[in-house]
Amino acid sequence: MTVSAARSAALSAFDLATAQDVFALRRIGQSAAEALGMDRQDQVRIATALSELGRDRLGCDGLTVAFTLPPGPEPVLAVVFEWDSGTKAAPDLEPAARLLNRVRHETGGAHETGAAHETGAAHETGAAHGSGGARERIVAEHPLPAAWSDTPAARLGVREALRRHAPMTLADDLRAQTRDLIATLEETRAQREELRRLNDELEETNRGVLALYTELSQELEETNSGVVALHTELEEKSNRLRETSEAKTRFWTNISHELRTPVNAVVALSRLLLAAGSAPLTEEQRRQVSLIDASGQTLFALVNDLLDMAKAEAGQLEIAAAPVDLRALVGQLGAVMRSTGMPEGVALLTPEPGTLPVTVTDEALLTRILRNLLSNALKFTEKGEVRLEFAVDPEAAGQWMTFTVTDTGVGIPESELARVFEEFYQVRGPLQRAHRGTGLGLPYARALTELLGGTLRLSSTPGVGTRVEVRLPHRPGPRPATPPAPPAPEADA
Repeated sequence: MTVSAARSAALSAFDLATAQDVFALRRIGQSAAEALGMDRQDQVRIATALSELGRDRLGCDGLTVAFTLPPGPEPVLAVVFEWDSGTKAAPDLEPAARLLNRVRHETGGAHETGAAHETGAAHETGAAHGSGGARERIVAEHPLPAAWSDTPAARLGVREALRRHAPMTLADDLRAQTRDLIATLEETRAQREELRRLNDELEETNRGVLALYTELSQELEETNSGVVALHTELEEKSNRLRETSEAKTRFWTNISHELRTPVNAVVALSRLLLAAGSAPLTEEQRRQVSLIDASGQTLFALVNDLLDMAKAEAGQLEIAAAPVDLRALVGQLGAVMRSTGMPEGVALLTPEPGTLPVTVTDEALLTRILRNLLSNALKFTEKGEVRLEFAVDPEAAGQWMTFTVTDTGVGIPESELARVFEEFYQVRGPLQRAHRGTGLGLPYARALTELLGGTLRLSSTPGVGTRVEVRLPHRPGPRPATPPAPPAPEADA
C-alpha cells in the first residue's frame, strides 16, 4: 500500500489495489478508532465496516481511501473511498450502514452540484475529487467520543497510528478478525452476565416491592376499615350529642316558660306586701318578705338567662341592627348597676360620654353583654374598682370597637380559666360561695358576642383582678338630634 499524493491534506490516504490492502485497511481503521478514544465496540464496528466497503469496491480503477477529521458542528471520523466512474456496479452500502452512523454514495456529477445518495443524514466532508475524469466516492462517518480534543498533538497521534501497520496476508487478516471476534464475544458474554445479574437483582427488588406493596395495601385496608368504623362511631355520637342538645334546649325553653308565671307572681306579691300603701307588717314579717322578694328576683334572673341561652343555642335570637348612641347606653347601664346595690368600697367607672360614638348594632344584645360582665365583676370585687373602657381599633381603619371590663376582684386561677365558659360552672372559693349564681353569665355573654360577629377574651390573675375584652364590628352611624329615650323593659316572653 502506498501513500497517494492526492490525499496529502488528509490524516492519511492510501491506494487500495489488492486483497492485502483490504486486510491492512481493517487494522488501520481499528487503530485510528483506538487513537481517537473510541470504545472496543466502536473500534470493531469501524474496522468491519471499512473491510466490507473495501472488499465491495476492490477492483475499481484508481481506488483510494482517505481518513479525515472534517470541520463541522459535530466532530466525526470520515473515511472516503474514491474511484473512477464506470468501472464497477453501484456499491452495496447496507452492511456498512448498519455498523456506522452515516454512509453515503456520491457520483462525480452529483457531487459537483451538491446532490448525494446516502444512508443516514448527509454531512459535508470537504474531501476533494480526483484530478482527472468523473469520480465516484463513498463517505463513511462515525461520531467521535465526547472526550476527544482536536489538537495538533492529538492529530499527530492519529497519523502515527495510521502509519504503523505493515502489509498483511489473508491468514494474518483472518487471525486478526478471529482475535477481534473472540474479544467481542468475551465482551458480549461479560455484558450478558452483567445483564443476568442485574435482572436477578431487579427480580429480587420487584419481589420485595411486591411484598411491601401487599403489606402496605393490607395495612391501608385495615386503616381504612378503622377510619370507617371511627367515622361511623363519631357520627353516632354526633347524632346523640345533637339530640341531647336539642332535648336540653327544649327543656330550658319549656321550664323557663313554666317558671316565669309563678316567679312573676311571687315577686309581684312580695313587692305589694312591701309597698307603702299595704297593711303594716312587723319588722320580722318585713324581713321575711324582703328575703322572699330577693329570692324571687334571683330565680327570675335565672329563668331569663335560661330562656335566652336556649334561644341563642337554637338560633332564635335575631339581630336587630340599628344606630345606637353609646353615650345613652353606657350612662343608663351605669345608673342601673349603681341603683341595684354596689358593694361598699367598690367604685364603678365608665367612659367619658364625649368619647363614645354612635354605632350600628343590636342595642338589646350589647346591653345584655355589658350588663352580665359588669354584674359579674361587681359580684366578685370586695374593694377597689370595676372599670368599663371603650376604644376604636385604629389598626383596623375604625371597623372594630372594643369594650373592656376590668376589676380588682379575687381573680380566677389559671387552672380554672378553661372552664369558666362552661354552662352552670362556678369557680370554687369563699367569695363564690357567698355570691351563689347560675354560672351562665360568661357563657351567655360570649354566645351573644359571637352572635354579633365579635370575640370575647378573658385574662385573670388571682388576688389582682380580671380583664374581659369584647371586640365587636363597628359601623359608625349618625348621632340623633334629640337625646334618646330610656330603653323599654324587656318583655317576659
